[in-house]
Amino acid sequence: MEFISDALTNITSPMILFFVLGFFATILKSDIEIPDVITKTLAIYFMIAIGLKGGFEISKSGINENLYSSLINSLLIGLIVPLIAFLILKYIGRFDSTNAGAIAAHYGSVSVVTFVTAISFLNGKSEPYSGYMVGMMALMESPAIFVSLFLVRIFNSEKIASLKSNMVDLLKESLFNASVVLLFGSLLIGLAVGEKGITTVKPFFIDPFNGVLTLFLLDMGMIAGKRISEFKAVGLFLFFFAIIMPLISALVTTVLTQLFGFSIGDSLLFTVLAASASYIAAPAAVRIALPQANPAYYITMSLAITFPFNIMLGIPLYYYIINLFR
Repeated sequence: MEFISDALTNITSPMILFFVLGFFATILKSDIEIPDVITKTLAIYFMIAIGLKGGFEISKSGINENLYSSLINSLLIGLIVPLIAFLILKYIGRFDSTNAGAIAAHYGSVSVVTFVTAISFLNGKSEPYSGYMVGMMALMESPAIFVSLFLVRIFNSEKIASLKSNMVDLLKESLFNASVVLLFGSLLIGLAVGEKGITTVKPFFIDPFNGVLTLFLLDMGMIAGKRISEFKAVGLFLFFFAIIMPLISALVTTVLTQLFGFSIGDSLLFTVLAASASYIAAPAAVRIALPQANPAYYITMSLAITFPFNIMLGIPLYYYIINLFR
């Protein structure tokens, strides 16, 4: 079966194996350590690299009607996914509105590293994708956060005052956080300089991409390993939610991308974005807007459960599901 073959290829890739190495190294109490400054530098590298490449690809293809369809699709995903997540948590999991909203915000927002891993997967399959998908990723970081907070406001009137008082800070954090600014800024720079400009930075930002991703995933594996001890706080329901919710998001998004007629590559990237859970932008926004929410829930779920599932099994599974619809 193609899925099994793709899954095995994905799991045995150097990037994923180094994630596993980092995960087990932490569990085994190894003294491997990557300084925080290097981790932040690697994150900045990825923002610039994928932004530049996306802008360059747009400069080659130009702005077309698919871009407008993608904008609509991004907004629909940002509305539907957090709504489904919130209702499941609220009425099936019986969580209070604050924690349900906080978790829904994370599952409606996106994971940049999962997106980067999906790009690496597509490159390995020689599957083309549109450069503007980088812009869609940046666009999809914020809407789900606001939708989730709106749901909290509806279901819990006591939080109205605190949400209003924090709205300015929330807007700043959601719209002008480092990842959004770097992604959109790099995208515009790549669009402006075109092929000639990209050639000058290609040896640093394009060619070593997978090698740098390997180092970054080693660090992500170590971070995920540190969260393993918090599984008890998450509970069995949230553990399964962290795996099943990405599958629900993937199915919904696959249907939407099929209706819009997107290519396989773009469909996969949209699906991966919808199925991923944020552990950078959303936690920062939720800390501002919903300080009462339990970080052990949403951080552990997104980083220690959903992220490993997506990069090891989710991406090839979504690719297989998308191809079933063709």
